[in-house]
Amino acid sequence: MPLIGYARVSTEDQVTDAQTDVLKAAGCVEIFREHMSGAKASRPELAKALSRVRRGDVLVVARLDRLARSLSHLLALIAELDAKGAHFKSLADPIDTTTPQGRFALQVLGAVAELERALIRERTKDGLRAAKKRGRIGGNPKLRAGDRDAIQRIVDAKAANYFERVNRTAEHWLPVVRQMRPDHRWQDVVRVLNAKRDGVSGAPLPQWTVERLKRAVKCFVAEGLIEPCAARQSR
Repeated sequence: MPLIGYARVSTEDQVTDAQTDVLKAAGCVEIFREHMSGAKASRPELAKALSRVRRGDVLVVARLDRLARSLSHLLALIAELDAKGAHFKSLADPIDTTTPQGRFALQVLGAVAELERALIRERTKDGLRAAKKRGRIGGNPKLRAGDRDAIQRIVDAKAANYFERVNRTAEHWLPVVRQMRPDHRWQDVVRVLNAKRDGVSGAPLPQWTVERLKRAVKCFVAEGLIEPCAARQSR
């Protein structure tokens, strides 16, 4: 059962040595090191680690706070690993999905997260009702006013989130696109990718359509990861 480590510190001035020492001692054969705040939605090294994990592998961190920015984010990441047939382990916490005890602890966390979401929904509803009685309208006032900076921040956040999602499976679709475009039709590329998807057991690869693939390619062209000719729309 290969162990893949992930270590993170918040700034470039900090070092991951203490975490990597612990991960190496635990038997990690490969360690991804990140220098970035945990609040960032897009973390390239985390995306690489998740892409690297295969069925039966275990993603290992020194502590839970090195991986996820919130409980809901943690559960989403573990669900992604579970869909691959992989596992998760935190060395300093009782979370190890390879054991019954660890899976039980995860279920408890899931119940806590659901309760937290329910309480937040109720507080939000109460706040909106109270504001409505006082004549105030809910929502972001800058967005309602058409503030360009606020709108751009939301657009950028959505773009970063989308890039992180498609980057996780890039090793499966990106080589095919590079090989086939622009000499082949989009429909032919999609057909090859979906055939490849069906042949990979346990891998949560997307079901491609022409429009979905075009969007992913445009995103990677914008990042400089694919030549612009691959996104040509003429075929």
